[in-house]
Amino acid sequence: MFTLSTMLRRCVLGAFAFGLIPSMILPVFAQGLEKLTQWEEGRSMRVGSNVWIEKDRYDRRNNFDRPDRIEPGETFVMADLKGPGVITHIWMTFLHEPHFWVTDGAANHQEMLLRIYYDGRKKPDIEAPVGDFFANCFGKRMEVVSVPVIVEDGDSYNCFWQMPFRKSARIEIVNQSKKPIRKMYNNVDWIKKKSLPENTMYFCAQYNQSYPTVPGKDYVVLDAEGKGYYVGTVLAVRTRSPSWFGEGDELIYIDGEKRPSIRGTGTEDYFLSAWGLKKNSTPYFGVPYLNQHDRIIGQMTCSYRWHVQDPLVFNSGIRVTFETFGWMSPDENKEHKAHSWNERQDDFSSVAYWYQIGPTKKFTTVPPAEKRKLPSLERILVWGKLSIESQHHGAGKVSIQKGERFLDSGGQLRFKPDNVEEGWLNYTFKVKEKEPLRLLVEASRTPDSGIYQVYLNGVKIGKPLDLYRAKPDLWEFHLMDFWPEPGEYQLRLVCVGKNPKSSGHAIGVNSVRLRERRPRVKAFGYDKDKDWRKEQLLYE
Repeated sequence: MFTLSTMLRRCVLGAFAFGLIPSMILPVFAQGLEKLTQWEEGRSMRVGSNVWIEKDRYDRRNNFDRPDRIEPGETFVMADLKGPGVITHIWMTFLHEPHFWVTDGAANHQEMLLRIYYDGRKKPDIEAPVGDFFANCFGKRMEVVSVPVIVEDGDSYNCFWQMPFRKSARIEIVNQSKKPIRKMYNNVDWIKKKSLPENTMYFCAQYNQSYPTVPGKDYVVLDAEGKGYYVGTVLAVRTRSPSWFGEGDELIYIDGEKRPSIRGTGTEDYFLSAWGLKKNSTPYFGVPYLNQHDRIIGQMTCSYRWHVQDPLVFNSGIRVTFETFGWMSPDENKEHKAHSWNERQDDFSSVAYWYQIGPTKKFTTVPPAEKRKLPSLERILVWGKLSIESQHHGAGKVSIQKGERFLDSGGQLRFKPDNVEEGWLNYTFKVKEKEPLRLLVEASRTPDSGIYQVYLNGVKIGKPLDLYRAKPDLWEFHLMDFWPEPGEYQLRLVCVGKNPKSSGHAIGVNSVRLRERRPRVKAFGYDKDKDWRKEQLLYE
């Protein structure tokens, strides 16, 4: 019988092959190796994207081992297996943008829907976007090094969850993008069995989302009926308010109970961290993506927690939820002061993982790919590249820089001034309505960047922005919360020097943004009459 310990064994072998196991966690991964001495009935099988030309093994067509294109709207059958059997490993990869082979664009993994059907059932027991299933949320690529899921270098997707089936297993990838899936290589490893024990459970996974969460309701990760084990959670949160979102506890209801018998002490505590979430990847928990600190509007966090050693056992059902409470800025709550227990409205999405006997019940519907994308929070968005003409910047070398970091904009403005005095850039925008907004500049930090001061209509805004960083990244510099009057505005970036470690005075601007605040900020109107020219506010 294939158990969770068997899954650990196979994960070890795969992780060793990639050289992904640090010595500090070797004892954790080594659990289950003793099972390698005990023979189990079965025959190893594989279904993959490879081809084989029998007559001539040197025929170059033998290397055309993937579907080149899966067009929008098409369903690709990765495997159609006849049981009894157990899927032991799924591996896949595909081209991401940008890539020189991708000339007409490529679907990202958030736009691909994974569905797995057991034993001829009409309803899939696994239904989730490919990226989210592999703990790669927001349509972004990220590395994951854990026991059941490994995403090496953000592009090699490995799943070691054991997936038993009695009659059949059908694995489908639905392209819900407007672009093709390009060059999808894949393998499904499984063991054909003569029979499975009567108490063998099916592996299940379900995606859910709420953009944003609903006031007065906890966020639901899973609502299942039946007998089984809850074994994992992936949770993605994009904040719509400043301050820390994660004071809410996990509330887990077992077997129909009205009061949860399992209650946590905070969101980060459920994910086995403490005092906030920090980027990491460990065998059973991790945060593979965290774009910025928790004081901004628009922070994105992707976390996973695998209950491999501590499965949650249920006999008739389980309901897994999270409270949506956290800190809130003074202009956003009725007490007009910052404190930790406020019901927030952030964007949540999740994947629940569990084993159960028999078919699953449907508790949610996966939205189409377009609605899985996070809605824009920008009231005004000015792309950096719009100031490429000479009247908008000083003398120097200017170009449009392409790359994965700038997919949304199609390329950022990269400007290298001839000297400090020529280091300036101008952006203009128009405000149509007086409402609460947050002003920010999205700029690259690089080894040759300078220090720039922001001015809005001639008024100095905040402290100078040090754009130096040894390893380049794209960073949001949040500048001010204000209620601008309708009219024309000019944002000017002026070079005032450079970090001693920097090799130049360059600047890369991807965008200038005025980001929405929650409707309650407008309803309270605490700062409506404050003059931002005299008193600047930035809530954290």
